[in-house]
Amino acid sequence: MTTDVLQISPRDKAEILAQALPYIRKFHGKTMVIKYGGNAMTDPALQQDFAEDVVLLKLVGMNPVVVHGGGPQIETALKRLGKEGRFIQGMRVTDAETMEVVEWVLGGEVQQDIVGLINQAGGKAVGLTGRDGGLIRARKLKMLDQKDPNVEHDVGQVGDIEQIDPGVVKALQDDAFIPVVSPIGFGANNESYNINADVVAARLAMELKAEKLLMLTNIPGVLDKQGQLLPELTPAGIDALVADGTISGGMLPKIAGALDAARSGVNAVHIIDGRVPHALLLEVLGDQAFGTMIRAGN
Repeated sequence: MTTDVLQISPRDKAEILAQALPYIRKFHGKTMVIKYGGNAMTDPALQQDFAEDVVLLKLVGMNPVVVHGGGPQIETALKRLGKEGRFIQGMRVTDAETMEVVEWVLGGEVQQDIVGLINQAGGKAVGLTGRDGGLIRARKLKMLDQKDPNVEHDVGQVGDIEQIDPGVVKALQDDAFIPVVSPIGFGANNESYNINADVVAARLAMELKAEKLLMLTNIPGVLDKQGQLLPELTPAGIDALVADGTISGGMLPKIAGALDAARSGVNAVHIIDGRVPHALLLEVLGDQAFGTMIRAGN
């Protein structure tokens, strides 16, 4: 426990807890899908904060579901094998050898680290890939060239979600477990596909009719052209930001997924700064925005 926390007076602690109570009541029994990535995944102190936050949300009656990425960890593993990662339009080219690495890094090393941290913090986490319970059925992603749509790039075993069957996730939630999902799907011929974790989190939130989708990033949220944080966005506002180029590059799949989720019934999507200690709790159990909220309504 930090010195700052120890110095808070009992009265102030009581006030903090009292302020959280309406949110605990409001979200009791609701599903929260959390996309876990960025610094929060690599900084040991932030990893512990994240695990504690997820466990606390579960203990006060919410249903957190974690979907994780692992790009830096995949890159490190490939380098150990002497293999250089290759990208086309921001998407990792995933040949058969790279797919093997993706599976053992995401479905093994990274997932088990997260499961272990949550269990150590007092929760009961269970790791899943898209194969478990037929969770994520996928097909090969067709990637068209951004400048010439007549040109199609072959990015290997990168998947597009065909169908999500959330039955296994719901069964775990009902038994008080915390599902931790790796973004690996399977195809009609039992082949594996590497899928963007933001896309998986958004689709899963839609299928589970989640109350919130929380996406941890390495930036404060969505920024305007002057670098100022935009605390709230609507679908119409996002369309305008994409059209004028404010939202581009790696932020596009994250925003596209968030927008789809917001339009499909997820009440609120939060893109939050995972570098802030206990960012998850601050966002769910408080009224101060620590990132960008995307609302369904215009």
